[in-house]
Amino acid sequence: MKKTIYIVLTDTGTLLSKAIGMYTRKELNHTSIAFDAELLEMYSFGRKQRHNPFIGGFVKESATEGIFRQATCAVYSCDVTVEEYTRMLDKIRLIEQEKELYKYNFIGLFGVAVNKGIQREHAFFCSQFVAMVVNEGGLQMFNISPSLVQPHHFSQLPSLDPVYEGDLQTYLNQVRGQQERPPIRMGMWKSLAFRLLA
Repeated sequence: MKKTIYIVLTDTGTLLSKAIGMYTRKELNHTSIAFDAELLEMYSFGRKQRHNPFIGGFVKESATEGIFRQATCAVYSCDVTVEEYTRMLDKIRLIEQEKELYKYNFIGLFGVAVNKGIQREHAFFCSQFVAMVVNEGGLQMFNISPSLVQPHHFSQLPSLDPVYEGDLQTYLNQVRGQQERPPIRMGMWKSLAFRLLA
């Protein structure tokens, strides 16, 4: 019996995402892992407070709120065994139970820039976290340390099948059907102010 995980790359439009993009020269600079096509169970490392990008850590993300409301994305799927799926979820549940211990690995981002992996205890950046989780599940997707994995590396993996690329809310409306109400778009000035604060 097979299960499916989803790797989600997004362009959230935040200042941190733009700063990372200046280095990677890629548009999609945030990585999440989800355990359902509807992205109801989606996890990553990122901001813990909506208006403060410098307080980060483990987050269960809502794909219809905050920085995701106007995000573009690429969604990839990967079939795994029940055992692999369970190991990955167990690892996430363990981190979730101790989430106050975990921080965002800002220093690790600088390590990536000089191709030197910096592994800190209880600290990850988004793509490092996702790479670690799939490793814990027994999926050896990369031949480099998770601390060197960048978001665009996932898009180059032959083991991942592309599912969708485009507006994230359009994808959610398609997979969640009519039960999911379309998100209310922020006004232009509110959106601009939010992104400047992001």
